[in-house]
Amino acid sequence: MRDVTYPPIIVTAKAAFRVLGQRFRMTGTEHVPREGGVLLAYNHIGYVDFIYGGLAANPSGRLVRFMAKRELFDHRWVGPLMRSLHHIEVDRGEGIASFHTAVDFLRQGEAVGIFPEATISRAMELKEFKTGAVRLAAEAGVPLVPVILWGTQRMMTKDHPRDFSRGKTIAITVGEPMHPTGDDPVGDTARLHAQMSQMLRDTVASYPADEQPPGAWWVPASMGGTAPTLEEAARLDAEEKRERARKRAEKRARKTKR
Repeated sequence: MRDVTYPPIIVTAKAAFRVLGQRFRMTGTEHVPREGGVLLAYNHIGYVDFIYGGLAANPSGRLVRFMAKRELFDHRWVGPLMRSLHHIEVDRGEGIASFHTAVDFLRQGEAVGIFPEATISRAMELKEFKTGAVRLAAEAGVPLVPVILWGTQRMMTKDHPRDFSRGKTIAITVGEPMHPTGDDPVGDTARLHAQMSQMLRDTVASYPADEQPPGAWWVPASMGGTAPTLEEAARLDAEEKRERARKRAEKRARKTKR
């Protein structure tokens, strides 16, 4: 795959990280193979996860092609950029096309990134996983590498103002790969969820204490923070979904009246 845009984007991003005075704690990056298809599964806690998630594969010299919602590709400015980076468009109503595209990429030896939760977790801990990640890895015959991001939510996430102040630590933890066979996608998904849950707890526990005071809003309630519980977050997600549906209905109604 010919990459004209990706390398300068990485250089620019790293320059921005230095300007922001960000510190990185990266562990387990050796689990990302240097060649051949690989699927990286990430937790999802903030809007900038795509930017920082690729760093997990950077030490191995890999460029990650993220599976991302169609709305990003429909954007006037973001869409052309996403396509130039060879990311994969996901239409949640017609997911089979993106599934096959991702399988093709993986079989061609690409590194593909996926968020098994599909949407940002307001609880800052893992929501229920879709089975797509293990099914993709099994279909393509590639390893599935779990990745935990922490600290990205402090910059830009749901229900909180943006904060790009200097000096934040970004933690990236890469776990040992799984090798799903496709025989038990539900069981494999449960094992992936359990592995990543433990990785998340370990990552939160090792995060600098001076940046993560007791009761911090970006820490899960189950780990001493004040983020919504999974149950509260599910309620907020449902309310958000209903509000979006209402706005779409109003928009369609206005078009009909014209």
